[in-house]
Amino acid sequence: MCDTCGCGHGDGVSIRKPGEENAAEHNHVHTHEHEHDGSMHSHDHSHNHDHDHNHHHRNHSHSHDHGREIIVEQDILGKNNLLAERNRGFFEAKNILALNLVSSPGSGKTSLLERTIKDLGSEIDFYVIEGDQQTMNDADRINKAGAPVVQVNTGNGCHLDSDMIHKAVKELQIKNDSLLVIENVGNLVCPSLFDLGEDSRVVIISTTEGEDKPVKYPTMFETSDICIINKTDLLPYVDFDIEKCREYALKVNHRLQFFEMSVKTGEGMDKWYDWIKQKMHL
Repeated sequence: MCDTCGCGHGDGVSIRKPGEENAAEHNHVHTHEHEHDGSMHSHDHSHNHDHDHNHHHRNHSHSHDHGREIIVEQDILGKNNLLAERNRGFFEAKNILALNLVSSPGSGKTSLLERTIKDLGSEIDFYVIEGDQQTMNDADRINKAGAPVVQVNTGNGCHLDSDMIHKAVKELQIKNDSLLVIENVGNLVCPSLFDLGEDSRVVIISTTEGEDKPVKYPTMFETSDICIINKTDLLPYVDFDIEKCREYALKVNHRLQFFEMSVKTGEGMDKWYDWIKQKMHL
């Protein structure tokens, strides 16, 4: 159980590649947290199952003391941040540019990634980690686009964490001088709290959403480096004010860099591609 949000984080997490459809091939990771003398101890167990896995492991800590809840949350985030620094050091040593894509469901993260891989795949070695609660759908799409990919299914969890990324990176066997794109679970709340060791966090909003998203979910926009406004081809048909959206976002984070684009038509994608190439020193 994730004490930062109450989701079933750690319950039935699996990491697998496209084609690993059978339960026997799933790598299940379960995190057990036990409280002893006021401190939390986490234990990770990986299992390969040849049958349907229905048993959910629960957090053994039940406390209604708000002070203790804050301490537990700090412990979880502190552990995550230490592992994120380990990931960051690994990426830097291998000259891997790691991007963390975050958004609400349906903003176009996977479509953006598909088109970017197809357009830049001849120049850049792409690797992808897909985060979703269930299904291999997005990983299958990325695999067809031509990039090595692993799917992290978080079960009841609503975000990826740095340990999941560490395990997924091992599966990918990423080459030096490459681009790793992490597509986080569609959620503008909890993913904002978890550093994955990425170089840059990219938040995506579409014109079919409200332009006030940055002030509704300020932590996500405050912790992001890039803001992509997608589906600009729909502007004549929707009630969305791009300038107002930018104004809201800059109130939250004056350092945000914006890209306005339509992944469907390709309009505005060149500036995004130029940014990636500049980051990779191409």
